[in-house]
Amino acid sequence: MALHKLDFEDFDEIEYHLIAIHTSLEDYRLAYFINQKLPINLGKSKDGIHISIKEGETNFSRFSYYDKENEVTWNLIQNKNEVIQQKNENSQDLFSNVNMEVSTKVYLLPEFKKVDYFLKIENTEEMITERIQLLLNTIENISTAYALDINKIKSKNNLIF
Repeated sequence: MALHKLDFEDFDEIEYHLIAIHTSLEDYRLAYFINQKLPINLGKSKDGIHISIKEGETNFSRFSYYDKENEVTWNLIQNKNEVIQQKNENSQDLFSNVNMEVSTKVYLLPEFKKVDYFLKIENTEEMITERIQLLLNTIENISTAYALDINKIKSKNNLIF
């Protein structure tokens, strides 16, 4: 019987760049403004990013675009969301038998809690990413946009979709 060995070098790792975006805009409005500044056409993806935590489950919105000509994939991903739990209080006081909704903030990348959105760009060069970052910073409602070092991200697995 033949023995097959796999080496980690046999697997192609998808190269991507990540830009953090700070803004108070809703996701669809941010996608609209990015489409105006960049030669892309981000559209709402049917497949959000599903995360399960002990408090419950949530979906992060995602807008995506695939540039066939340059073979570049673009994803605008929401970083902040909420999980709403129903809690029943059974106590003998004024608020007995009250159903309460408890909201918990959830982050796609918890180490970047202040970031509102991420722009993940696959198969592009760093120089192009720098130009994209400069263009994003010209959008009026974006407070700031900057590139992140993907080697320092602890929860990289949340970016696999």
